Amino acid sequence: MNQTLRKQDPSAGAARFVPVAALDQASILEAYRRWAHIYDTSFGGFSSKARLRAVSLVNRLPGTDVLEVGVGTGLALPHYDQDKLITGIDLSKEMLRKARERTRERALTNVKALHEMDAEATPFEDASFDIAVAMFVASVVPNPRRLLAEMRRLVRPGGNILFINHFAAARGPRWWLERAMAPASKALGWHPDFAMDAIFSADDLARIETEAVSRFGIFTLVRLRV
Repeated sequence: MNQTLRKQDPSAGAARFVPVAALDQASILEAYRRWAHIYDTSFGGFSSKARLRAVSLVNRLPGTDVLEVGVGTGLALPHYDQDKLITGIDLSKEMLRKARERTRERALTNVKALHEMDAEATPFEDASFDIAVAMFVASVVPNPRRLLAEMRRLVRPGGNILFINHFAAARGPRWWLERAMAPASKALGWHPDFAMDAIFSADDLARIETEAVSRFGIFTLVRLRV
């Protein structure tokens, strides 16, 4: 696997994001209430390679204070190096319950706190973290650009913002499949037709580094330097 992130070409023709069914907090909470008890054995396994790749990059980056946005059931938590001090946040209390159980069972002393809160409007002070990482969250939140703005506010100058997410194809069979699935966004709890320009401005698209971390481009690792 190529371990080097590449610069994103903003002229590459990413699909425009026109959501068929906008998500709101109630839809998200209901979806993840249903998913919480099977998340680890279903999506958790399918996404494990991408998750581990993101954590591996976090571990290599400078800085110790890490914010994991959308920590979910805490699948990533055991894989951070001990010198990374992790604060996790999630909107789902059911998911957080499992994350707290995992933290206790694994004696993860570098996990500083796990909070139930809205990732688009946190109470943390400006520049509280060296790294903010959001795994499989960008296509879930109601306002992706508000999420990015909040993560940018929370990361210190010289720090890093990372995303692992599914981004829609620009063309081909996946393009058709993603748009066919789009009306089910509320039931799924995420947007299958989510494109990069739903969260990144043109300026950001010119600066981000990306790496495909699964077959067929299902998941992409994105790094934005602050």
